[in-house]
Amino acid sequence: MAADPKMSKENFSPPVQVALLTPPQAGLDGADAMATAPSVVTVTASGPRWWVDLTPTLRALVIAGILIALGYLIGALAPVLTPFMAGAILSYIAAPIVAWLAARRMPRAAGAVLIVLTMGALIAGLVLVVVPLVSHEISQIARKMPELITRAQTEWLPWVNNRLGTTIAFDLTQLKSLVQENAGTVGNLSAELAGSLKLGGQMLLGVLVNAILLPVVMFYLLRDWPTLIDGIDHLVPRSARQMVRNLAREIDAVLSEFLRGQGLVMLALATYYCTALKLAGLQFWLPVGLVTGLLVFIPYIGFGMGLLLGMLAALTQFSTPGPIIAVAVMFAVGQILEGFALTPYLVGDRIGLHPLAVIFALMAFGQLFGFVGVLLALPASAALLVALRAMHRSLAAAENTPVAPPAA
Repeated sequence: MAADPKMSKENFSPPVQVALLTPPQAGLDGADAMATAPSVVTVTASGPRWWVDLTPTLRALVIAGILIALGYLIGALAPVLTPFMAGAILSYIAAPIVAWLAARRMPRAAGAVLIVLTMGALIAGLVLVVVPLVSHEISQIARKMPELITRAQTEWLPWVNNRLGTTIAFDLTQLKSLVQENAGTVGNLSAELAGSLKLGGQMLLGVLVNAILLPVVMFYLLRDWPTLIDGIDHLVPRSARQMVRNLAREIDAVLSEFLRGQGLVMLALATYYCTALKLAGLQFWLPVGLVTGLLVFIPYIGFGMGLLLGMLAALTQFSTPGPIIAVAVMFAVGQILEGFALTPYLVGDRIGLHPLAVIFALMAFGQLFGFVGVLLALPASAALLVALRAMHRSLAAAENTPVAPPAA
């Protein structure tokens, strides 16, 4: 059987053919024997000839070497890759919106410009509102911390001892002195960083470069998204194309449900915390609510940071226990709302990304590759999860495949 030249060209080597002979059945002659003559079944092995000839151990070593080289390259180019990775993730999230606009006869270029401008305005407004408020809140908490420590030592501990019949006592004098000495340092930390010419200049230059490159990357990716997908699809050898498409669909399902669903959870929780803390009378309801809602994509850690900021703000603002308990109740209700309503409904349990796996991926990739690693953590985790699922299916299929009896 002659090999298809087009198929050979796309696979970079001729297909490997294996003849499987089926012996004629005994007791037949003539036309029946011709009908059951040995048949030849062609099995085409995917991949280049050199890859097919490698043993499984050598294939694993080659894959490990490629991954190590890729990791070293990402680590070396991390500062350059930051706007491209951020732009790719934002484009991936917004690509369905541009496709929806294009289906309604809006040019993809116009839709891309609209999405870029909208996202840019949202991010700029969020930074301009949240960062000054959070900085002011931290400074105010640092200034009121000595008073808070004095109240804890003179009012709260005696109250606890009277109610529980205990004799708990802490000498907080040294801690109070330490806080008083460093309160000004915490409040002026941002000013000191900005005052450093070298560090401040490098940070400002990096922020400006990323701020300029990010919308440019997003525009071209959103405009040319279908062309890029088709180009990547045609780069894959035809014999492996269907398998790669299936894996890409599974990765897209995991990532899309996680990113878009988690985005809706973040938006809903930010709205809830801002509204609830304002009703509780908290002075810094806006920064605490936004920080708690937007950091919820880091399981437990985001909620813990928001709870810490909220309780510190409540302790420094209120002198009676009623409002402080109300703030704590608002955070408890928000955690119940997230765990039992929003996350199961908007994200779903079929994704398979365990919260501990998400925390480990974010920390590990961030340690290895910096901010680019944080951006790369979830896509890489989704790809690894899909690869493990595919391996599990292959092993299960191999175990369930019946073994043919030996020929007579």
